[in-house]
Amino acid sequence: MELDEQHILEALRNGRQIDFEKMFKAWYSPLCNYAFGFLASRDDAEETVQSVFIQLWSKRKEIEIESSLRSYLFRAVRNSCLNLLKHEKVKKEYSEYAMSAPTATAVGGDDIMSAEELRIRISDALEMLPTECRRVFELSRFEELKYAEIANKLGISIKTVENQMGKALRIMREELKDYLPIIFIVLQDFI
Repeated sequence: MELDEQHILEALRNGRQIDFEKMFKAWYSPLCNYAFGFLASRDDAEETVQSVFIQLWSKRKEIEIESSLRSYLFRAVRNSCLNLLKHEKVKKEYSEYAMSAPTATAVGGDDIMSAEELRIRISDALEMLPTECRRVFELSRFEELKYAEIANKLGISIKTVENQMGKALRIMREELKDYLPIIFIVLQDFI
């Protein structure tokens, strides 16, 4: 690692914002261009790079960079882009599945669950979530905020948001496992 990078990392660990801002200004544009190559969306690229810098700042005391700072930043942006693409692929596949799944009217009379009954089940499952977990879930799914926006709004780290969302999704999936095929259809009315 270069002497200049060691100085920047030491300043970062000590919380010197001015050095962090210099680093941000120096690397922001090249990292956004790199992320754009993966995501093909300027907004997503910028949000991804901003999230990487937010994580870098929030974990500045624990972070161990053994290669160069440049390599670390580009690797972090690449991994964030790949995670976003993977998430988008899962959403698309689920959406396609939900659109091709039979609707409630195609199901036999005894198997039909009314939309109201399903809304009650979803509300009950939401109520089972711990308070912070429910708040994170609602901000993500109902207000459509990104993880970085949720972290900023609630004053918590992005990692905490990720953990709370994972927990919420596990609980919701377990509580609603018998109704997953029809939830997508009815959930549009629920929101």
